[in-house]
Amino acid sequence: EAISLGADTVCLVEHPLLVKPSIDARVAALGQVCRQRSPSVVLVSRTIPGRDIGPRVAFRLGVGMAQDCVEVKLNAVTNRVVATRPVYGGNAMATVTFADADPQVVVLRAGAYDQPERDPSRTGAVVKIDADLDPSVIRVRHIETVRGKSEGVSLENASVVVCGGRGLGGPEPFETLEELASLLGGAVGASRAATDAGWVNHSYQIGLTGTTVTPDLYITVGVSGASQHMAGCSGARHIVAVNRDADANIFKEATYGVVGDWKNVLPSLIETVREFIKS
Repeated sequence: EAISLGADTVCLVEHPLLVKPSIDARVAALGQVCRQRSPSVVLVSRTIPGRDIGPRVAFRLGVGMAQDCVEVKLNAVTNRVVATRPVYGGNAMATVTFADADPQVVVLRAGAYDQPERDPSRTGAVVKIDADLDPSVIRVRHIETVRGKSEGVSLENASVVVCGGRGLGGPEPFETLEELASLLGGAVGASRAATDAGWVNHSYQIGLTGTTVTPDLYITVGVSGASQHMAGCSGARHIVAVNRDADANIFKEATYGVVGDWKNVLPSLIETVREFIKS
């Protein structure tokens, strides 16, 4: 699968300790791969495990790391990576580079780049790497997996996200958001205020301390647009905001804004979407 998406060589590490989702084992394995293969750059996806694995591998290798990057380039003169990452809660973008030590570890925000088209005809090499993993490396042990109810598109991979905030006033309006998201083939998210209030599960949370999303369309309803929230959705291509407060910060970031009560706006929007689908 990796080769069909553009990889020329795939390093395959197989070990009994890697069967279970152990961060400790993955960190140890990736560290050994880096020592054996001596890469100049290591790119790690900023998934839930990735944001943990990247820093720990960099520390073990004694090299620098750039976290939560949205763009990477290569300086043609220095041959060093130049990465762009949000800082100050997403209010500014910082450009960073690396010292001389390799590898340069970059934790890249999921969805920062479009996935290339899959080409089943591509060929490449699969290199098997023996990992010498001792059970003593496992400091945190997996006790139990509790799976929550999951339906439809995952929040991280959705091309359309409909997000509700404090302005909704309670949990019931999220049913309306679910209806709109379903029509658009998207997923529902929430601000921290909504999850802290217990209106929806914390797995819905988008923001600095929640999930980072990069959809093509991000619709916010009753979200004020605090910097901590915007840090989790700044990669969205288009933001549509619905809020009663004309001075809400979200309108500074929105591509399109609607000043009005969601109770009036959403039913009209949903009906319009339905008519568009029928046509």
